Amino acid sequence: MSAEIEKVPHVSNPKNRLPKLATFGIHSMFIIYSLLCVIPLILVIMVSISDETAIVKHGYSFWPETFSLEAYKFLFKDATSIVRSYGVSITVTLIGTITSMIIIALYAYPISRKDFPHAKFFTFLVFFTMLFNGGLVPWYLVYVQMLDLKNTMMALIVPLLVAAFFVLITRTFFQTTIPQAILESANIDGAGEMTIFFKIVLPLSLPVLATVALFQTLTYWNDWFLSLVFITKEANISIQYLMYKTMLNIQYLANNSTAAAAIRAAGGEFKFPSESVRMAMVIVGIGPIIFAYPFFQKYFVKGLTVGAVKG
Repeated sequence: MSAEIEKVPHVSNPKNRLPKLATFGIHSMFIIYSLLCVIPLILVIMVSISDETAIVKHGYSFWPETFSLEAYKFLFKDATSIVRSYGVSITVTLIGTITSMIIIALYAYPISRKDFPHAKFFTFLVFFTMLFNGGLVPWYLVYVQMLDLKNTMMALIVPLLVAAFFVLITRTFFQTTIPQAILESANIDGAGEMTIFFKIVLPLSLPVLATVALFQTLTYWNDWFLSLVFITKEANISIQYLMYKTMLNIQYLANNSTAAAAIRAAGGEFKFPSESVRMAMVIVGIGPIIFAYPFFQKYFVKGLTVGAVKG
């Protein structure tokens, strides 16, 4: 070819580039938002290691006037119950999250398929549960009398297994992200539905599965109501309910002069860190769960980039 091809240098589109002022504003907004999330946690940690007298005298401070671990000593006087409740919460969270992800994905996949004739009915069925429920008493009777789950760890797992909102989110992800051509090609090659689901659909759905897993992990870990309703044995209560009971006991002793007089009459010292121990309970309750997010972060980023590169 005799004609010379003129080389045009690559110039980025200025329309796709944010002005420096806008970039600075966005970065500043996220920095401020991050600080607003982190600063309260730092304050809680500082108050939990402060002396109770200093808190009463000077109020909350980002640096302890007098360093003290009395709040943690007070909480861990019965360390056996805390360790046991930690074990219950960790077990329930792991089993519940994994089982919940499997059930939600198994329900969402069929109703996401256009060739499934009853997809609309089962979609409406799960949506209906978001709007209406049978009430607290029938709910309790089902789990206690019909399923006989009282005082078992299954009572802390089963009621939270399926969240209708996450089913619809997962179904929408399957419909909009996974190409139908891939499923048809696998079907033509002789792959069954279970093979397609586990070897094609699930690996392509890690962003939504990670999102569901994180929220379900937080739901199971932060739950205390199920322990209140279904558990009467100390061996099966969650760490959140144990902290809830401890807080109620502290409030009762702080507001009941008769109980205080009885403690003094028995030779006990009626002095405990009521303010700092509340903050210590927050740290004890959220400690392990804050390490869960880094395991899911890369899938969140992947989900954003998958949505961004689609054109």
